[in-house]
Amino acid sequence: MNNLKNALIFLFALSPLIGMTQHADSTYLDSNLIQLSGVVINEEDLEPMPYTTIFDKTVRRGVIADYYGYFSTVVYPGDTLYFNYFGYKTSTFIVPDSLEDNRYSMIHMLHKDTLNLPEVVVYPWPSKEDFARAFIEMRPYDDALKRAQRELSGESLAFVAARLEGDASLAYGMTQQQNYNRVYTQNQLPANNLFNPYAWAKLVKDWKDGKLARK
Repeated sequence: MNNLKNALIFLFALSPLIGMTQHADSTYLDSNLIQLSGVVINEEDLEPMPYTTIFDKTVRRGVIADYYGYFSTVVYPGDTLYFNYFGYKTSTFIVPDSLEDNRYSMIHMLHKDTLNLPEVVVYPWPSKEDFARAFIEMRPYDDALKRAQRELSGESLAFVAARLEGDASLAYGMTQQQNYNRVYTQNQLPANNLFNPYAWAKLVKDWKDGKLARK
């Protein structure tokens, strides 16, 4: 029992010393921290590199630069930073260990990464023999053009239209046109193009111009 009491008294006596030691260690660590800020630019036109990745290899954490290439992070002296941007070479920066201030500003430049890829030739056919056979068997393009002209001719469209049943949209359009004509000629005789001089003038002009000739 006495031994337990002595041990507790010893621990209570050491607790202030332990607290002072921890406070001293935290003060020492805080004094070594450096606020590192900077801008990442390229070598071509010195424009900022937005969203560049800055990775601290020493402490295994990183940050991403903003749209203007600006970044800010907390580091220790001697830390190794990796700057990475797609299409550019990954570069490193070692935080100086001889800084007298706890703030450091920098401008970091990235260099273009040139990739020499082997030449690749893409052919639409597996071999020259297949290309020659497909070229000989190919139908000329004017056949497709003539077929399209034939399908879109007036006779062909009239032939197709004569065999199509009227749908709701056609019936609605016809009803609306009849209602419009009824309102337009209210309390009057219906319009008759047989007595319309403008219609006769247009018919005579089309006949003289040859527009009424059968093709």
